[in-house]
Amino acid sequence: MNKILQQKSHKGEHRISICGSKSESNRLLIIQALYNKLNIQNLSTSDDTQVLKAALSSDKDLIDIHHAGTAMRFLTAYYACFTIKTVTLTGSERMQQRPIKILVDGLLQLGAKIEYINNEGYPPLKIYPVKLKQNKLNIRADTSSQYISALMLVAPKLKEGLQINFTSKITSLPYLKMTQKLMQNLGFEINFDSKSINIKPKNHFETQTIKVESDWSSASYYYSLVALSSDLKLNLSTFKNDSLQGDSKLVDLYSSLGVKTTFKGDSIILENSNKTPLGVYSQNLNHTPDLAQTIAVTCLGLGISCQLSGLHTLKIKETDRLVALKNEMEKFGASVQIDNDHLHMTPPKTLNSNPTVNTYNDHRMAMAFAPLKTKTNLIIRDPEVVGKSYPEFWKDFENI
Repeated sequence: MNKILQQKSHKGEHRISICGSKSESNRLLIIQALYNKLNIQNLSTSDDTQVLKAALSSDKDLIDIHHAGTAMRFLTAYYACFTIKTVTLTGSERMQQRPIKILVDGLLQLGAKIEYINNEGYPPLKIYPVKLKQNKLNIRADTSSQYISALMLVAPKLKEGLQINFTSKITSLPYLKMTQKLMQNLGFEINFDSKSINIKPKNHFETQTIKVESDWSSASYYYSLVALSSDLKLNLSTFKNDSLQGDSKLVDLYSSLGVKTTFKGDSIILENSNKTPLGVYSQNLNHTPDLAQTIAVTCLGLGISCQLSGLHTLKIKETDRLVALKNEMEKFGASVQIDNDHLHMTPPKTLNSNPTVNTYNDHRMAMAFAPLKTKTNLIIRDPEVVGKSYPEFWKDFENI
């Protein structure tokens, strides 16, 4: 199925309530599984969260998490430390191409027993029930923050807690800080520095209720829409000025792309400042790689060049996002150069009309390109992929 987007300007004032953060929800679900006295409100409606929730309540020996990368990482650590039976953890064809060796190697250092069923270093995995023998491990921190977050989440339930020593520079630090702060807010004791994380064991857990903040990554598509629309004002809820989510950096990243953010109560109000952006937008997105697609497409729509760096983790996402961005932006007439860590885009004088954007089973490809309808006609292939993180996206987007 394709979605045809006809060129149309967006005006007026609109209010949108965005579902709970997938990142926060999935972390809290692991904690809830370990400490059943945790109550969660405003849980994400995303496919990834629903898959993880179903897996945690399943009594099956085979767990299929489909495309849900977070679920694969978090469940690998969860089952390796606490399963009481042998479990096979698998996923989609793409999931079986996404590496997990760094996390598995870390768990093996603790005494876990995990086997690769097909290709070494990749799912599916067979995980056996064992008693862990160690409480320290060494791990690279420059590939995926989710490997380390997975270990952090299970650490307090381990008899002696856990010490995680880094053997490289940290990538996506805000996501680790989010895990840390979320856990500390629930009463866990964590010491974090540039070389290690030390998490104390916690047996007693008081009954608590926590409300999940809305997803800043999902808000990014509306930042893009406002940047490309001179007379549009959006009220998005529910968001916090002191957010735990790294993608709240949107406020700063988009200020130089012409978007003014005002915090009001539990909402953010987005308006176009009508300030002409610089000729070249240059930014290191090492700490916010999930925003790369949205920002690159915004620059394309604004007709300004962009030079983005810190993108090395994009190659192991739902698709190779650097290649996907190059392929699809070039359909609009852009000139794009990529390497392992960078993307340079030079826009055309006039955007091509009616290109078909492939989404590569990647939710962010569909949502990142949607705001370009303010500048040209386009077609989005497989638009339903947005369900992975934001099932209500097309309804909310079309209501503006």
